[in-house]
Formats: sequence, structure tokens, C-alpha cells
Amino acid sequence: MHLNTIKAMAKRMGIDPGSMSKIELVRYIQEKEGNIPCFKTNPSSCDQLDCCWRSDCKPGEMIAMS
Repeated sequence: MHLNTIKAMAKRMGIDPGSMSKIELVRYIQEKEGNIPCFKTNPSSCDQLDCCWRSDCKPGEMIAMS
């Protein structure tokens, strides 16, 4: 997902993205949604298969799961 798309999502949620990096912003959004802010933390196993950030976070696993 492009940073501009993520910034637009943040603004719709009432979050001011300011100069946050993509990783910082996604983690902040995750936290505000009540989720674990785990984007790009590279956990050994992730069971969040329906996460909207998964294709950016773990792109290689998307192919392996299909």
C-alpha cells in the first residue's frame, strides 16, 4: 500500500500522519484499531491472515499460502 493511501486512511480515522514513516504510521493505525502494532516487526509466526497490511508486511508468505 502506498504511503499516500495510508495517510488518507489515517486522516479518515482522525490521525494526523505528520512526518511519520510508513512503518510508524501503520503501527499507529494498528494500535488505534485495538490491534498489536506489529507491522514489519518480523515475528517468526503471524496468525493474522486477514490483516490488511499483510501483503506489505509479509509479501513472500502471500504466495506460499495460496
